[in-house]
Amino acid sequence: MFEGHIYSQRRQRLMNQMGSGLLLLPGNVDAPRNYFSNTYAFRQDSHFLYFVGLDQPDLWVVMDVDAGEVVLFGDDWTMDDIIWTGPVPSLSERAYRSNIDSVRPLSALNTYVSSRIKRGQALHFLPPYRMENRMRLLELTGLSHHQLDACVSVPFIKAVVNLRSIKGPEEIEALQEASAIGYEMHMAVLKGAHPGVREQDLAGRIEGIAWSKGSGVSFASILSQKGEVLHGHDHSGVLEKGKLLLCDAGAESNLHYASDFTRTIPVGGRFNTVQRALYQLVLDANNRAFECIRPGVLYRDVHLEACLVLAEGLKSMGLMKGDMQAAVQSGAHALFMVHGLGHMMGLDVHDMEDLGEAYVGYDDEIQRSAQFGLRSLRLGRRLQTGFVLTIEPGLYFIPDLIRKWKAEQIHSDFICYGEVERFIGTGGIRLEDDVWVGETGAIRLGQNRLPIRPDEIEALYR
Repeated sequence: MFEGHIYSQRRQRLMNQMGSGLLLLPGNVDAPRNYFSNTYAFRQDSHFLYFVGLDQPDLWVVMDVDAGEVVLFGDDWTMDDIIWTGPVPSLSERAYRSNIDSVRPLSALNTYVSSRIKRGQALHFLPPYRMENRMRLLELTGLSHHQLDACVSVPFIKAVVNLRSIKGPEEIEALQEASAIGYEMHMAVLKGAHPGVREQDLAGRIEGIAWSKGSGVSFASILSQKGEVLHGHDHSGVLEKGKLLLCDAGAESNLHYASDFTRTIPVGGRFNTVQRALYQLVLDANNRAFECIRPGVLYRDVHLEACLVLAEGLKSMGLMKGDMQAAVQSGAHALFMVHGLGHMMGLDVHDMEDLGEAYVGYDDEIQRSAQFGLRSLRLGRRLQTGFVLTIEPGLYFIPDLIRKWKAEQIHSDFICYGEVERFIGTGGIRLEDDVWVGETGAIRLGQNRLPIRPDEIEALYR
């Protein structure tokens, strides 16, 4: 964890923004995998990590804003616990590390909260995504399952988003560490994509790197020769020469900060003419988006600019026709790029997504579009210095989607379906980098950019 004063400063800023009330911040508990004592690897709640930093289960923090009091609720481990897990710091010692002065047993949580409710204090909590925390909130508040979601605190959500969106220097350092691990993971794939290798072998290699250097992968790795399947988690294929292999993977640092890179490579190390042309379009869109990023710019506009680069390139290849500005405005390009350009990143690979993208990626100024393709953009709001986000344009030839649009003649004024059908089987291409928004523009995370130019990729196989 970081130095204790960092967490106390974060909590104080949070309480200053909230002004009054009681803030409930639950940590996570161990989650059984297939029976009670065989658990998944523990992952602490990201908000708890941000404001408290303690990476152990069965902890809660309550902030009484009116009294200016922060209390850590938990229990010291018994001898039975220690026999199996070894000694851990006492609750008081853990509180000290986070600059918390007051500790109480977990059994005192209900009484503490109910006494504040009786005083008329407003209760604030975030949307629970773990059932154990949801059940405890029901117990603490006396609300029903249906009432709980309606009583989630929007001011609390907005305050957390406001604080966590701007990454401090200590967070950038942790993100750089995650990027370094992600770099090593992807280099293993870039150098190992030879015909006859199993996708599962490569997926296992990168997961091993993630665990050997940090806290594992930041999300389930996507590694597939079926790149048109956006979240292709099946790794049952064997690499075939000439096919495109898409790898979208990232790591968590030991402090749980994430990386998220994507590269697409030709199995065997050589692009054919069509693959290279399509690949270059995606690379051009990625580079153009990077050039556009700076504080004050709407990320929705950066997304549309990248889409225009793709559309113009597709027109030059005979796949689209007409005015490409109009095509992008109408969403015709979304046949080929069905997702958004990127998302916020930090302690979560999709940062704070549990709070709702309406608050994280959008705000009172700009709301999510209902248009196909654009509605999948997770981040549309105005960028600020300190944001960390991904740039990940792509081109995909999804057979079922192409056939559906052709049958219904969707955007037929812009799409040359006869030509497009010839590309079915090409798969998908995505190129993703992680960046943070500096005072004058985007800065790529990682000491070096992962190889991305076609000649760089091919040079790895010489």
